[in-house]
Amino acid sequence: QVQLVESGGGLVQAGGSLRLSCAASGRTFSTYAMGWFRQAPGKEREFVAVISRSGGSTYYADSVKGRFTISRDNAKNTVYLQMNSLKPDDTAVYYCAARRVLYTDSYYSAPLYDYWGQGTQVTVSS
Repeated sequence: QVQLVESGGGLVQAGGSLRLSCAASGRTFSTYAMGWFRQAPGKEREFVAVISRSGGSTYYADSVKGRFTISRDNAKNTVYLQMNSLKPDDTAVYYCAARRVLYTDSYYSAPLYDYWGQGTQVTVSS
């Protein structure tokens, strides 16, 4: 019922910045917690960040703390991932995901997310 479309990926030099966007369909966007995951070649999909329905709570993977910021604009049905100080290790396909309920002890678990976007490629050159 929820369709997610990511955008904003591209090629950037190490130390640069990108802002990813995820546009959601429907009129119930504010009822879902929204997360970002990424998958690099040869690696498992990993959690990046999540934001609660109201935007009042956020959680980040240790690998991106202090560099990435997740935010949302419920009026625009959009969630964002601001990525600063990018490293070559950040190179991956980034996926937007939605879940109806956010559990504070399981926010990192991909199977608990109900809807997924198609992904957007982020490539960071050295």
